[in-house]
Amino acid sequence: MCSKWVAFFCICILSACSGGQQQSERINNDTDMPAGDSSFVKGYFFTTPAPFAECHASTILHLQNGEFMAAWFGGQKEGTDDVGIWLVKGKPGNWTNPVEVAKIREDAHWNPVLFQAPEGRVFLYFKVGKKIPSWETWVKMSDDNGQTWSEAVELVKGDKGGRGPVRNKPIVTSGGLWIAGASHEEGNWDAFADISADQGKTWTAAPYIALNRNEFKGKGVIQPTLWESAPGKVHMLLRSSEGAIYRSDSEDGGKTWSAGSKSGLPNPNSGIDLTKLPDGTLVLAYNPDTANWGSRSPLSLAISFDNGVTWPKILDIDSGDKEDEFSYPAVISYGDTIAVSYTWNRKNIAYWIGAKDALIKAAKDR
Repeated sequence: MCSKWVAFFCICILSACSGGQQQSERINNDTDMPAGDSSFVKGYFFTTPAPFAECHASTILHLQNGEFMAAWFGGQKEGTDDVGIWLVKGKPGNWTNPVEVAKIREDAHWNPVLFQAPEGRVFLYFKVGKKIPSWETWVKMSDDNGQTWSEAVELVKGDKGGRGPVRNKPIVTSGGLWIAGASHEEGNWDAFADISADQGKTWTAAPYIALNRNEFKGKGVIQPTLWESAPGKVHMLLRSSEGAIYRSDSEDGGKTWSAGSKSGLPNPNSGIDLTKLPDGTLVLAYNPDTANWGSRSPLSLAISFDNGVTWPKILDIDSGDKEDEFSYPAVISYGDTIAVSYTWNRKNIAYWIGAKDALIKAAKDR
C-alpha cells in the first residue's frame, strides 16, 4: 500500500511540473463522466472551462503507436469567425490539453477528419468558410504522430462546396484506392464518393447518389460513411432529411453507385458513422429518432452481422432528456475494440471505448 501512495505523489509532482508546456500537459477527465457499464471506458477529452465556448463535430484516430488523437471545431458558436480546429492526444485519463492546430484565416472552420495512411502519415482534413455551401476543404499532414504539422493547403485548389471527406473518415480499399464520403449543400443536398488513386494527392469525384426527389420532403442526403465488404464492393450509409438513414452500393470500387434508398434505420437529420470489424461485423453510431431535426439523444450503437441488411442489436452509449445533444459521432475500430467520440451538449467532447463481445453482450434487441 505504501508503494502505491509513493507512486501517486510522484505522478502528482510530475503533473504539476509539466504545467508550463501546453502541448505536453496531461489532464485526467474520466472522473467527470457518469458511471456506466464497467465493461466500457467513458470520459471526456478535456476539462472545463475550455478555451472555447462551444465545440462540435469530433473525429478520432487510433494511431499506429497505440495512442489516440481526437479533433473537433471550437469557438464562440458554430459558424462564427473565431471557430478553429482543436486537437488532443493521449489515452483515457491522460490527455494533452486542447491546442488549436488549424486556423488559416478569420472564417469559421468546420468538420475535422483525422486519417492515418497505411504508411503512417496522419492527415487532418477540415472545411473553411463563412457558409457551408461555399466552404473549401483544406488539409494538414504530420509524419510524427501529430508532434508537428505541415502548412495547410487546399485539397482541390479553387473548389467551393467541399471535396474529400466532408465529416467521416476515408477508407482504403483492397485495391489501394482511398475513398472519402463527400457532399454538397447548395440548394438540394447531394452526396458522392471522392476517390484518390495516388494516396490523397489528387481526387476524382464520382457522380451524385441518385435520389427519387418526389419522395423527399426535405433537402436530401449528406455525410456518407463507407465500408468495403469484398474487393470492389463498397457501400455507404447517409444522413438524410427524411427521418431515415439512406444506403447506396457500388459494385465497381466506388466509381458508380446505386440509387439511394431507405436502410430501415431512423435518422433525425444528424451525423452518423460506421466501422467494420475484422470478422465483417458492422457497428453504426447514430441517434435513433425519426423526426427531421429531431432529438439527438440518445446516442446509440447498432450492430449488423449481415453487411447492413439487418441491425438486430442496439446499445445506448449516452442518453438524457430529449433536449440534450449527444451527436455527430465518429467511430473507429482496431482489432475487436470499438472507440467512439461525440459531441456532449456542445460543451465537451466525450468518448466511449469497448470490446466487440462486451458490446454484443450489453446490447438489446431492436
